[in-house]
Amino acid sequence: MDVGGTKAAVRATDVTGRVVTDVVVSSAEWDAEPADAAAAWLVDVLARALPSGASVRALAIGAQGLDRSEVAHDLEHALRTHGFTRVQCVNDAALLVPAAGLTEGIGLIAGTGAIGVGADAAGAPLVTGGWGWVIGDEAGAAGLVREATRAALLAYDDGAPDDGLLGALLADFDVADAERLARIVNDEPTMANWGPHAPAVFRAADAGSTLAVGVIDDGASHLVRLVDQLRRRGAAGRTVVAAGGVITAQPRLAASVRALLVARHPELDFVILGDQPVAGAWFLANRLG
Repeated sequence: MDVGGTKAAVRATDVTGRVVTDVVVSSAEWDAEPADAAAAWLVDVLARALPSGASVRALAIGAQGLDRSEVAHDLEHALRTHGFTRVQCVNDAALLVPAAGLTEGIGLIAGTGAIGVGADAAGAPLVTGGWGWVIGDEAGAAGLVREATRAALLAYDDGAPDDGLLGALLADFDVADAERLARIVNDEPTMANWGPHAPAVFRAADAGSTLAVGVIDDGASHLVRLVDQLRRRGAAGRTVVAAGGVITAQPRLAASVRALLVARHPELDFVILGDQPVAGAWFLANRLG
C-alpha cells in the first residue's frame, strides 16, 4: 500500500505473481497517529480492495506521516493485532528507491507535500522535510500555491503591474481582486483548498510570469536542499528518485531540480520514477514473504 495525502494505492498479487488488486482510493481520512486508528483505517481499505476471502501473506505500507521509526513500529504492532504477522511500515517516500529497482538511494516526493528520505550505510532511515503545507513543503502543490499567492500579493502591494501570476490565481480561484484572493486562501488553509490550484502557477510561468518562475525555482531549490541535508547526514546511494503528482506532471519543476543537482551534486543521478510508488511497497512485501 502507498498512502499519500490525497490518495492510497493498493497492489496485491497471488503466490504466482498474478496481479489480483491494483486500485486507488481516497486517503482524505488518513492519519498515521494514533496507531490503533490508523491500523483500523488500513484494514478497512484492504477489506474493500482485496478479493473476497483473500488472506494476506505479507504486507508492506509506505504512508505519509511515518516520519519517525517509533511511529512506524507502533503501526506495525497495531497491524499485527489484526493478524498481519509479516508487516513492514515506512514513510511513503521510502517506496521510491525500491520502486525504481534500487537497493539504496534518495527518494524525493513533490506531490501534495514535499519530503526527502534515505538511509545511512547501516540502513537506518533518514527523513527531511515533510513539515506540512502551512509552514513547509515548498515544492508540494499546496506549498507552491501558498508561495505564489504571497509573491503575487507582495508585488501587488509594491504597486507593480501584474506579470500574469496574480491574474492566473484570480482566475483559478474565481475571485475578482487581490483582497478576495487573500480572503479565499486564508479562510480555508487546507490542502484541499490550496493544492488543486498549483497548475495555475505553472501555466503562469509558461505564459511568461517571472514571479511564477521564481516560485517554481524556489520549490526546486527546496527539494535539492532536502538532498543536501540527507547527504550531510550520511544517506547512501548515488541516485535521486523523484515522484509525486507535481514533479511527474510538471517538466519545468523536474528540469529545475535536475539543473540544481548537476551543479551541487554532480556525483548523483536523477530519475523520475516510471512506475507508481506502490511498486516499491510490493517489492518490500515480497521481500518479507
